[in-house]
Amino acid sequence: MKILATDLDRTLLPNGSWPADAGAIDLFNELTERHDVVVVYVTGRNLDLTEQAIGEFGIRHPHVLIGDVGTSIRRYAGQDWTADDGWHAHVMRTSPAWDAEAIRAKLGGIDGLVEQERVHCGPFKQSYYVDHADRETILERVDGRIKGSFDEVIIYSFDSANGKGLLDVLPHSATKQTALEYVAEQYKVPKSEVVFCGDSGNDVFPLTAGFRGVLVRNADEQLVNEVRQAADANPAIRVYFARGGVHGLNGYYTSGVIEGAYHYGLFGDRR
Repeated sequence: MKILATDLDRTLLPNGSWPADAGAIDLFNELTERHDVVVVYVTGRNLDLTEQAIGEFGIRHPHVLIGDVGTSIRRYAGQDWTADDGWHAHVMRTSPAWDAEAIRAKLGGIDGLVEQERVHCGPFKQSYYVDHADRETILERVDGRIKGSFDEVIIYSFDSANGKGLLDVLPHSATKQTALEYVAEQYKVPKSEVVFCGDSGNDVFPLTAGFRGVLVRNADEQLVNEVRQAADANPAIRVYFARGGVHGLNGYYTSGVIEGAYHYGLFGDRR
């Protein structure tokens, strides 16, 4: 069994400022179907926004949706989504100190930190917009108020499309990394054989956790440097940096996902 997991925005989806190859999404859909690849979307989007992306860009439905930055898991079969209640129970059990409302109260009133719309938050996810220019001071204040108190992990990323800093506070047991490990275990596929593709800061954990990593060509420069340093320090970390040329594609977005999948043999011989 082969698993191809990918972030959506500016990884599989060509919704940034870099040029996108015409036909790349159709090729992705065709290759994953032809080679019987289990497709997993790993995204900060919720279910509604994921369905919106499927309709807008024409990407296929995945077998599994890891949504809300890893805090929800759903499976798609027979044109229906089914929530994985076992994941919810696992997070509750392994992060007993987690309390979203208490975190919300603790982080109120920090200058430059604005809570995201409630649709982007959830029982296992407190999310904020951050003044990127003042991020270091803001993150220090966030750490000072909650770090180590709620079985939490604090993840910062930068949305280059709109210039916004993004902060997610999650249970330490419910991240993109841990959710993908859970899915791989259910499919009985070693994590070392799972391919994960990403482009931005909230992808750093799965990219450096022992999966077969892929950074699309348009990946955030800070993330690229961070992942290179981690790989240099730990030979067990495998990451492929897309650069274009496979099938004549340019390596950006969907094309980089395809290139990475060829590199790791998911679609047969690289051409």
